[in-house]
Amino acid sequence: MMVWVLLGRACIGSSASQELPSVSCPAPHRSSLGRRGFIALTAGAGCALACGAGRPARAARPARELSFHSLRTGESLTAVYRENGRLLADGLAQLDYILRDYRTGDVRPIAAGLLDLVHELKQVMDYQDPIPVISGYRSPATNAMLAARSKRVAKNSYHLRGMAVDIRMPGRPLAELRDATLSLHRGGVGYYPESDFVHVDVGPVRSW
Repeated sequence: MMVWVLLGRACIGSSASQELPSVSCPAPHRSSLGRRGFIALTAGAGCALACGAGRPARAARPARELSFHSLRTGESLTAVYRENGRLLADGLAQLDYILRDYRTGDVRPIAAGLLDLVHELKQVMDYQDPIPVISGYRSPATNAMLAARSKRVAKNSYHLRGMAVDIRMPGRPLAELRDATLSLHRGGVGYYPESDFVHVDVGPVRSW
């Protein structure tokens, strides 16, 4: 058996016999890249590997968790609704339920932006306990009934869209909660000291 090895421009033949046959060396194949192109390609591949190996991994985002206590039903709930920047369907469904219209039992998806706003408020206020909820989602029937009783209830309330919640944070002055919400400039802020709650929504920025 004969084996041919091509080294640069020299050609060496080797065989199992003791005598080497005389062979003509075939002309070396020219690469279309050329020597400089081959060196550049090799260097580029090496850099890509080295750069990829040295690039730090993207840090995972902390999970977002909310705890609510419904003052109307007495229920309490803690749920993780966002993890690594992605919304979690199970956590959202649990929060939708506890923030339902307790009068009718109707459940509507709560805006993720509202949940993020409440989560940020917890951090700003350094509040660790479940947040008492006076009102979350309202069905059209409930909102119409409340609007008929009080002129302070908007007929097109953001509660109807799952974009508003009425809350308090025991142990924190209500005015401090109002001011913290106002400072975020993320939506509407209603101050109701006589009823001991702050209305928070993710509609246009406004206050009353």
